[in-house]
This record gives sequence, C-alpha cells and structure tokens, in this order.
Amino acid sequence: MNSFTYSYPTKVYFGEKAAKSSLPAELNKVGKNVMLAYGGGSIKKNGVYDELIGILKAAGKNVTEFSGIMSNPTYKKVQEGAQLAKENAVDFILAVGGGSVIDCCKVISAQAKLSDDLWEFENEKHERPSEFIPMGAVVTAFGTGAEMNNGAVITHEEKKIKGALWGAFYDFAILDPAYTMTMPMKQVISGSFDALSHCMETYMGSPGGTNLSDEINEACQRNIIRNLRATLIAPNDINPRSELVWAAAMAENGMLKIGKITDFQAHMLEHQLGAYTNCNHGEGLAVIHPVLYRHMLSEAQAQFSRLAVNVWGISPDDKSERQLAEEFINALADFIRKVGLPTKFSEMGISNADFKAIADSTVITGGCCKKFTKEELQEVLNECC
Repeated sequence: MNSFTYSYPTKVYFGEKAAKSSLPAELNKVGKNVMLAYGGGSIKKNGVYDELIGILKAAGKNVTEFSGIMSNPTYKKVQEGAQLAKENAVDFILAVGGGSVIDCCKVISAQAKLSDDLWEFENEKHERPSEFIPMGAVVTAFGTGAEMNNGAVITHEEKKIKGALWGAFYDFAILDPAYTMTMPMKQVISGSFDALSHCMETYMGSPGGTNLSDEINEACQRNIIRNLRATLIAPNDINPRSELVWAAAMAENGMLKIGKITDFQAHMLEHQLGAYTNCNHGEGLAVIHPVLYRHMLSEAQAQFSRLAVNVWGISPDDKSERQLAEEFINALADFIRKVGLPTKFSEMGISNADFKAIADSTVITGGCCKKFTKEELQEVLNECC
C-alpha cells in the first residue's frame, strides 16, 4: 500500500428523520442568510421542501432560494448561483438534492468568495481556492457520493469540457434513506451503477495487489450488487435502499482510496461523452465499462480475476487467471443488462456524436493499469455503439 494521510472533514447524519433531529443544531452555528439550493422542484412534490423550509424558518433564517440546477450542471449555472450568493450576502448554503445540486454548490461556495474566474484560476493558473461559504448537504438522490468530497463535475458548455473543479467540503451531510424513496427507478438503477463504478475505478488503480483498502472495496461492491437486486424486487423496502445510500457514500468518502492511486479512465471518457451529448452519467458508464475492460484485459487480469471470485462469486476451480478475468467482464455485462441499464449508446439515443473529438478531449488517467491512447479510446466509443 502507498503512503497516505487521511483526514475527513464532513460530519454525517444518517437515518430516518435525520434532518429534523440534526439540522436545527447545525443552523444555530451559521449566519442568518441561507441559500436553499435545489434542482427541478421534485422536493416540493415529495414534502422535503416544506419540511426544510419549516426548519429554516424556525431557526430564524432569511432564505434565498436558488432552484433549477440541472443534471450535468453548467458553469453558467455556477456563475448565476455565485452572483446570487454575493447579492444576498449569503452566510450558508444548504444544498438539497443529488450529485448535480451538491457539486454545483461546492463551486458556487468557492466562486462567491473569489474575484478571479474559478475555471481559469484552477485550470490556467493551477491554483486552488482557499475561502468558501460554509455548506451543508441534504441528500435526496444517491449514487454520486458527491456530499463526501470537495470535487465537482461541471460542464463548461462554451469549451465543450465536462471536468473537475475543486470547491469546498460540506460541513455536514444529512443522509435520510426515506428522502430517496420517491426517486424514479431509472435514477435508482443508474445511481447505484455510478456508485459501483466508483468502487471499480478505485479498485483498478495501483497498487494492484491485495490490500486492505481493496478488500473493503470488494465488500462495498458486493453490497451494491446485492441491494440493487433487492430494491428491484421490493422497491418500497427501505432497508436495501438504506444500504445503497451508505454504500454510495462509502465509495467516495476516501476510505477506499487510502493508499491507492485511482483509475477513473471510464469516468473521464464518460464525462466527455456527457459534454457532447448531455447523456445520463450512470447509463453512459454502464455502456462504457465492459467495452473498456475488454481493452485492458491483459494488463488487468489479476485484479479482474480477484473480482470474479471475491465479488461475483465465480468458482476458481480449474480456471486460469485469464478465464476468471473474462468471466468477471461477462458477469458485469450480464448484471448491467439484467438490471435494465443500456448496453449500447444506441439505446441511449446516441448515434452521431463526434467520437474523435470526445476521445481527443478525454483526460488520460495515470492510475489506470493500461495507458490508453486517444485512438484506443475512440475505438472503445465506436464499439459502444
């Protein structure tokens, strides 16, 4: 295992009624002007909005609402939120939603305190912001684990780049599984696969030999697979949903990455696909993963064979490492199909994207056990059709 330093700043409140029991005390610690940020308005239909507004008003807060944060949040939306925060002297941001809302607010928190353009500040000057508006997150859609780190995935529409920006960590995150029970099943499935992908992308990094972080990771993968299957059988059972909410958080709170250089080549490729097509993130990953993994089979067969046995329960008897690695990829592809995720871009309505431009603009990750070329990534995209 590589050397590491681990510190985690976000306090987590997990369980039913977590907002009611924990949010008032947290609000007592912050200033009077609160920005309530959310997406398309589903929280107004499921009662979450009314509950949180009641808690905010009872705490005596002046509430500025920032709504309409879209899936694949844009840099333009970030700037809109940052300007609103400045105009209303916002002391605290309460982000309510899934990964898109939570990521967007991380960057708003930084941009509102920075005179420079944040994109240029980080990508041209290669500096990181150091001053932020404090924040809390209320998770209503799981999968990304966005509440567990300070990285944000933002689409710069003018530059045709969907990439990382670095903002603030959340002071606290409220994970109430009951808030996720009204998620559309399509979103439950794609979010669960995103969490599984986070685990696999971390696992496939280096070192590739057996280590404690990867053994914990294997348990998380088994948990996601088992509980997504259980959720599809009993959608109204909160117990497997609770497991999925926490597994998604575990995948991105840094625990699985301790001592690892991560891979995330599938994510980088899907991010650029999203920049050009605005596609569903989890669905894009589901199509890409098996194809990408077949391209890295020779380099990754030791790790793939362990996943076959330790995660997917495939018997190793009378099988070579190569055979087990192939069976892992087949098991993953079969799982994707059986849970109802797309297996080709055509099933997502993607037929004429500029795959060369997507591949050329994709970040090549250093942690991947195979060093892909831009040409190979274009081949992967072509095979995903």
